[in-house]
Order: sequence, then C-alpha cells, then structure tokens
Amino acid sequence: MASKKTKHLTKAELRIMDVIWAKERASVADVVAALPPPPLAYTTVLTMLRILEQKGIVARTPEGRAHIYYALVQRDDAATSAVTDIVRSFFSNSKTALAVRLMEEERPSQDELASIKALIAKYEKENS
Repeated sequence: MASKKTKHLTKAELRIMDVIWAKERASVADVVAALPPPPLAYTTVLTMLRILEQKGIVARTPEGRAHIYYALVQRDDAATSAVTDIVRSFFSNSKTALAVRLMEEERPSQDELASIKALIAKYEKENS
C-alpha cells in the first residue's frame, strides 16, 4: 500500500496517471494508445510506469503476457499533495495566500464568487 505522503508527480508522470485514473486498469499499450498528443514511445511509457511503481503510485499484475497497471494513489490525494508542496514552497505554508494569489490572477466568475462568499459565511458562523 502507498505511503500516506504522496510523492510528487512530474508533468510527464501526470499525463500517464491521467490515463490510469480514467481507465482504472491499463497495459502499457493501453496507456500509449490513450495518451493525448504529443505521443510517447512504448519504451518511454514502460520506463515511466516502472518509476511510478517504484514511487508506490501504481502497482501491476500479470495478465497473459502483459502487465496491467492500476493506481495505488487516488487523483484527489495526488492533487492535495501537489497543492501542499506549492503552498509550502511558494506561499510560506499559507493556503490563504495561495487563494488570494489565484483570485488576483483571474477574476472569479459570479458563481465562483457566490461559492467563496458561502464558504466565508460558513466559517464566520462556525467561529461566532
């Protein structure tokens, strides 16, 4: 079983994991066929899946002459780990600073603003 702390995924590993998460179980050939452009060579995908296996992010099981890979780490856990790394590295461990930065970069839509306001109201109610 994967450790509690998810290891960081590179962009290339994330491309492969997107396929694994979508398919749930896939051979190397399945992953190669499902990858969006730019394509990756079969041997490249195989190497990256082996690295992901060493990191404890995927596991494999033999099926005929192939191996079928499946995720040991869920997408949400990987996302949480990535956000935590970004917050720690760039925002002095402040998720609020990240949220403010994101809203400064791009104005939230009316629906997003309503969700943010509802969340703030919930927190204010809990703290009163």
